[in-house]
Amino acid sequence: MLTKAFQYAIALTGSIATGKSTVASILKDEGFTVIDADMVAHEVLDEEYKFIAKLFGNNIVENTKVDRKKLGNIVFSDVQKRKVLEAYVHPKIYDKILKISQKLDRQRKDYIVDIPLFFESNRYAIKRSIVVYATKQQQLNRLMHRNGLTKEEALLRIDSQMDIEKKRDKASYVIDNSGNIEDLYAEVIRIKEKILGEDI
Repeated sequence: MLTKAFQYAIALTGSIATGKSTVASILKDEGFTVIDADMVAHEVLDEEYKFIAKLFGNNIVENTKVDRKKLGNIVFSDVQKRKVLEAYVHPKIYDKILKISQKLDRQRKDYIVDIPLFFESNRYAIKRSIVVYATKQQQLNRLMHRNGLTKEEALLRIDSQMDIEKKRDKASYVIDNSGNIEDLYAEVIRIKEKILGEDI
């Protein structure tokens, strides 16, 4: 009999360039198991490379690997194509994460599911969520600096997701990443202690 999924799960989300990956890394160092939805998505994209090539052109695939930068440039500037891609890959990503979750729930320990589009997808029955917060201006600056994007390209990516202020309002816990790395680490420890002090 399969264990009920996501019972001990906590969704980790944010918006692009709010620092979610750094928080996931700190949480892992602090002893939490982290399911990385992006990593699962990369696996699914590569498994489905024939479909991706058919949909977006052969130049997007090299040696059965999907060039995610090229794919990103297409789907962030074409809402319809993004919807088609998401409708195809998201159920496959969900199924993989579900199987991992069912195994982890048997251990009866809190674990993290790192899902960039947790609130947008509305697919995961996870009751608790952590939102990594930074202001929209900080997102813009970090994204332009980190990815070498123009302001317009960066805004396209930011605006393709739910506004960070809305996500903040929906969160069970908020990790503020509007300061420096030391501030962020202190925020993560604060939330970790809060989680471990609760009964679910």
